[in-house]
Amino acid sequence: MAETPEYGDAMFYAISATRAALDGVPNVYIAGNNFVFYVEGDTKKRVSPGCYVVLDVPRRARRSFQPWQENGRTPNVVWEFTSRKTAKEDREDKFVLYEQVLKIPEYFLFDPLDQYLKPRVQGYRLSEGRYIPIVPDDKGRFLSEQTGIVMFADGQILRFLHPRTDEIIPTYAEAEAENARLRAEIERLKANNQT
Repeated sequence: MAETPEYGDAMFYAISATRAALDGVPNVYIAGNNFVFYVEGDTKKRVSPGCYVVLDVPRRARRSFQPWQENGRTPNVVWEFTSRKTAKEDREDKFVLYEQVLKIPEYFLFDPLDQYLKPRVQGYRLSEGRYIPIVPDDKGRFLSEQTGIVMFADGQILRFLHPRTDEIIPTYAEAEAENARLRAEIERLKANNQT
């Protein structure tokens, strides 16, 4: 559960933007804020990432993700949205869990309020069993090699660029505003054609 609306907005944008970015990928599971279990039969061995992607699994709804039911697949990428309550867990406990137990190839952390992480966006890539920091480009952007998504901090959200178009994936509110603008433009053009 998101700690504040800012964290909820950042998390839900990441989930919806990842779905938009990977829309044409046939075998992918994208979720967030649900459980990933990592020991069969032990319901206490679980974690709830803010957003995650599992490649090479059927695209279908799941209540939780259980690797032993998915040919041993674990998430390829995880995003966590760091808050006052989760900062230590995200930097320490989850870091170790994702690196050493689940062996997740990429791990990204984002602090929507820019208060608990310095720098506020951090990325790690698994190399020889250990996470090494991902260095952002000269514009402060990070690349997920697993998904092709480029991301950067923009206010209180971690913006994603579409891998095929390199355009910013809009928030729901931005998409709705653009749809309203286009509808108004269509009406204006219709009115001009009738005169």
